[in-house]
Amino acid sequence: SSLPRSSFIIPLCYVYVCLVNTSVSVVMDTMAVLRCPHTSPLTRISTTWEIILRDKPSCKKAYRSDTDETREINCTDDRITWVSRPEENPDLQIGPVAISHDGYYRCTITSHDGTFWHEYHLQVLVPPEVTLFLSRNRTAVCKAIAGKPAAHISWTPERDDCDTVEIYSANGTVTVQSTCAWEDPNVTTVTCSASHLTGNKSLWIKLNPGLGTSRFPSLTFLIILYVKLSLSVIILVIVGFVFFQRINDSR
Repeated sequence: SSLPRSSFIIPLCYVYVCLVNTSVSVVMDTMAVLRCPHTSPLTRISTTWEIILRDKPSCKKAYRSDTDETREINCTDDRITWVSRPEENPDLQIGPVAISHDGYYRCTITSHDGTFWHEYHLQVLVPPEVTLFLSRNRTAVCKAIAGKPAAHISWTPERDDCDTVEIYSANGTVTVQSTCAWEDPNVTTVTCSASHLTGNKSLWIKLNPGLGTSRFPSLTFLIILYVKLSLSVIILVIVGFVFFQRINDSR
């Protein structure tokens, strides 16, 4: 268990009061620990965690040292717990982290030395699933599926005219799809790279030979077309011959 991978801290301290705001990012399915302001256990009077998650009522976990009493209000997620006994360690543990844990977490400690706050804005990162396949002869499709935030897709050889779309889901994840066509027959292999805060992934695929995406028909296409036209002409000739033969026979 450790603090999330990145943080931005803004301390605001006054006489007997200290506030700290921290923005943090945590990868889904990992463990996270959110720490309260550092104070002496001997001077603490009470510790309160207030948790505000999307579309849920505010949850409060509180402990009073003078009565040795622990209380919870509207707290239904058993993955959010005290690290240990709150009189020993007031920190909060979340694990495994899920998308639903996006939100705000504030620890308030009241002590004989004053009141201290540490507030966290927690963002849950979701690694996307990356796939690469051919949709047509020389057209490749790369997908970064259900990432949070959206991944960035790039190609090798480099292209700036690919068709890229983003599909948003209700849970906050985003699927990015990039479609590229290569007309140059000298390009035989292409690589798709998906960049994300949780890490980067690259996949490669071989293109089919030929000029299937070219503006001009390929040689194979011309041969097939020529054969079809030849067969059509032969059939028409046979049908015409039979038709005229029946007319002559009827006379």
